[in-house]
Amino acid sequence: MKKIIDIIESIANEKGLAIEDVNEALKNALINTAKRVFGEEFEYDVEIDNENRDLKLYQKIIVVEDNNIRAKESENFMFLSEAREIDESVDIGDSLNYPMELENLGRTASSTLYRELEFHIQRKVEISILQKYQDQIGKRTSGSVIRVDDNDNTFIEIGEVRAVMPQRFRIKGEKFKVGDVVRGIIKSVMIDQRLGMKVEVSRTSPKFLEELLILQVPEIKDEIITIHTSARIPGIRAKVALSSNDSRVDAIGSTVGNNGVRINAVSRELNRESIDCIEYSPIPEIFLSRALSPAIVSNVKIKDENNAIVTVPSDQKSKAIGKAGINIRLASMLTGYKIELLEDSTILSNDENKVFESNKGNALKALFD
Repeated sequence: MKKIIDIIESIANEKGLAIEDVNEALKNALINTAKRVFGEEFEYDVEIDNENRDLKLYQKIIVVEDNNIRAKESENFMFLSEAREIDESVDIGDSLNYPMELENLGRTASSTLYRELEFHIQRKVEISILQKYQDQIGKRTSGSVIRVDDNDNTFIEIGEVRAVMPQRFRIKGEKFKVGDVVRGIIKSVMIDQRLGMKVEVSRTSPKFLEELLILQVPEIKDEIITIHTSARIPGIRAKVALSSNDSRVDAIGSTVGNNGVRINAVSRELNRESIDCIEYSPIPEIFLSRALSPAIVSNVKIKDENNAIVTVPSDQKSKAIGKAGINIRLASMLTGYKIELLEDSTILSNDENKVFESNKGNALKALFD
């Protein structure tokens, strides 16, 4: 049994598992082996002492009241009066432990223990890897393409797992071949009953844009600049809302970089996606106005927490909507408001205008207070 302790510690180091997890796997393996060798009807327990290199397997007998019916029907129980003939200090609920010797049972027990231990260690390894990648959901990753199937799903080798980037998570127009190094974010981690652990990688998530900005802009990594929210139509256009935590640092200028070097590096990674940097405001009216740039906005009225009415001059309507409605869609995704767009020629009623002008004045006052 003492040799098993050395083997267990070697497994823990090799597999990168905590010694406590490997000990638990060993306990389960030993108990299951004992059940198969000695009988399923008995209860067993295992004590592992890593410091003294000691390992013990016991059969457990639970002490119960003398009138307990279960004690007559099972060998796992013993009457209190009988138990005190063996040990006077025992009480109801205590257990008497009888040592079991697996070494003397030959190859059958050894073979069973090996299979049980292998099974439980593998489960621990899978759980460890699963937890590792679940903790990385939303984080940037990279790996080499090992296969592209007939459905354009791209399989990527990342560390100890093979991840998949489904076609829907690939930027339109991108093509990958075996050997290419691909970057993305870990979108999801799940257990598939047929395939085992499944890790999905995405290049279309707004979170991937944010991770690339963190990589390119030290001020964001150092939390001098904050990314509040972002929105993308992958491969076409994106908007990101930023603010500076230091009055000496310009959030937009720092993110764009000299001659656009920083934002262009991100754009190239995203298949030339156009990226608009917007200065964030906690005041919804101002934030909506900025989110609809390059259009110039006349008025903004917040109807409720999900809806807003935005009024623009007639010559700004096409800019506000954007090609194929891209600009207004991105502004809506960025701010979280469903935007109803009106021209100046369809101005709100007098009562609505009074309410809006009052809200606008209060919002601007709050901004400068």
